[in-house]
Amino acid sequence: MKQDLKPENSTVNIGDAEIQYLLYRGDGPPLVLLHATGFLPWLWHPIARALAGEFTVLAPYFCDHRDAAPEDGGLRWRQLAEDLRLFCQRLHLEAPLMAGHSMGGTVATLAAAADPGLASGLVLIEPIFLPRELYRFRIDVAQHPLASKSIRRRNHWSDADEAKAYLRGKSLFADWDEEMLDLYVRHGMVAAPSGGLELACHPRREASLFMGGVHLDPWPLLARVACPVLVVEGGKSGNRGHIDLEKAASAFPRGTFLRVPDAGHLIPMERPGETARIIRSFHRGLEKETA
Repeated sequence: MKQDLKPENSTVNIGDAEIQYLLYRGDGPPLVLLHATGFLPWLWHPIARALAGEFTVLAPYFCDHRDAAPEDGGLRWRQLAEDLRLFCQRLHLEAPLMAGHSMGGTVATLAAAADPGLASGLVLIEPIFLPRELYRFRIDVAQHPLASKSIRRRNHWSDADEAKAYLRGKSLFADWDEEMLDLYVRHGMVAAPSGGLELACHPRREASLFMGGVHLDPWPLLARVACPVLVVEGGKSGNRGHIDLEKAASAFPRGTFLRVPDAGHLIPMERPGETARIIRSFHRGLEKETA
């Protein structure tokens, strides 16, 4: 039964780093799922489970495979894009479909712009394409609106029950699917050296990822993405005030736009079933194009 489906925990060496990933074996084409900043591949699990069989699903973990200090500018997303390319190369993935959320969507875009044959299509869920002027300035951790918060994030709970109660009280997690919240506590937290639980992606590493997103302006690169692209926006996303995803969709040569009316920025965590349907429908459209 699909409900009991569990992925394999795997690792691939890309030369100067090793990337952990979840693998859901299937007979269909490869689908690479890329998580948001500070999150983890397990938060794709309900979506991957729904799509497994139709696809061979791979979900890499981009948090701790490279050392980068937030004070030194963090882990550049251009580097993550190159790591994604090497990930596909080492695993012999030929033009996989890619779906990326937030940071993952931007990284997939940078990778596809650098290597036009890398992906057969992109589903970009709330990608981070900031206003262009924000890429012209160099800011430190204290000035970055997200890195400055993430580096101070609470990072200890006595047990899973306390952690879950804490998360339920935060607006960021208020609309999450219940299974997603369970997965975040179970796999997004690890045993702390002093007892209890702490975040698997340490707040400093999360801050490094946020800092790494401001070094490269993606807007001039969108026109270089040759494959079909679907840009998905949450109708209630807090990013709508400063990220114009309709404009981004129109900048891709083969871009389309979709709004999920009652969802926020964290569409996969809030609407896993709908997210799976969006990816499946997009892929079927690609198949019709090539039939």
